[in-house]
Amino acid sequence: MNKVHTGDCVELLKSVTSGSVHLVLSDIPYGISADDWDVLHNNTNSALLGSSPAQKKAGAVFKSRGKPINGWSEADRKIPKEYYDWCAKWAEDWFRVLKPGGSAIVFAGRRFSHRAVCALEDAGFSLKDVLAWIRPNAAHRAQRLSVVYDKRGDHENAESWKGWRVGNLRPLFEPVLWFTKPYPIGTTIADNALNHGVGGYNEDAFLKYEDSPDNILRSGFMKNEGGLHPTQKPVRLMQELIELTTQPGQLVLDPFSGSGSTLVAARNTGRQYLGMEMSEDYVRIAQQRLVDEMFPQEQFVEHRPKDTKEDVSQLRIVLTTE
Repeated sequence: MNKVHTGDCVELLKSVTSGSVHLVLSDIPYGISADDWDVLHNNTNSALLGSSPAQKKAGAVFKSRGKPINGWSEADRKIPKEYYDWCAKWAEDWFRVLKPGGSAIVFAGRRFSHRAVCALEDAGFSLKDVLAWIRPNAAHRAQRLSVVYDKRGDHENAESWKGWRVGNLRPLFEPVLWFTKPYPIGTTIADNALNHGVGGYNEDAFLKYEDSPDNILRSGFMKNEGGLHPTQKPVRLMQELIELTTQPGQLVLDPFSGSGSTLVAARNTGRQYLGMEMSEDYVRIAQQRLVDEMFPQEQFVEHRPKDTKEDVSQLRIVLTTE
């Protein structure tokens, strides 16, 4: 415990004692080809993750080519099922190592989160809720159809399709899937809390981070916190989920620990932690953060007075700073 281990979690999980973990909290790969480690399907096109001339001209926001939802070949129709199969490789061990009544909280992409839900349900988990983490600084990458037609010299259709775009609405939220391992039939959550130390949720702890006990999460990055991983999550956000579901001294597992935000959050809140990560580079970053990075607890738990314009302005600054 209290270490990040280098290797594939599918193999490393086999050595974790059954029923020893109180919370699994992980930002798993989304399967949307965000980077090499996120290509989880049998890719048949070498253009993936490359750059087209138009992307290079657009700059960093379009630096890497991803597949459109429609795909580039018939093989791409299998991507959602292949993502389910990948999740199923580790879901059963998550279920095995977790205590009865314990939570597994998973950050998942909007496109394939339903496949993660099915894989974990098939492994034995119950889906408790779907939370939403609000990202007010999310980039909007929807191309205008009129621009496409203008570049083709088709000015008549450019005018007809003015206001239409190719892509999605601005992605302001990420789904956070909250699963629980069923407790024994014939007992209650109250019994389970006494027998295994988990099952309920700590509303008082949650309200140190949020203004009300809603399933909308608004915790953002602290100053100078970001930039360590392409999909890095705020330590504050991970702390509120850890305090929501566990008690001090209990064990938090992150099988896809990346740059170590979950592990830092567990340490900050007095929990034991166990991390797993394939990339040696990110393991080193996580190890260094566990030595160096400690945000003062008062930065995370201060209450913000409500109902004034000044307070709303301060809240926006906290949420958008990276």
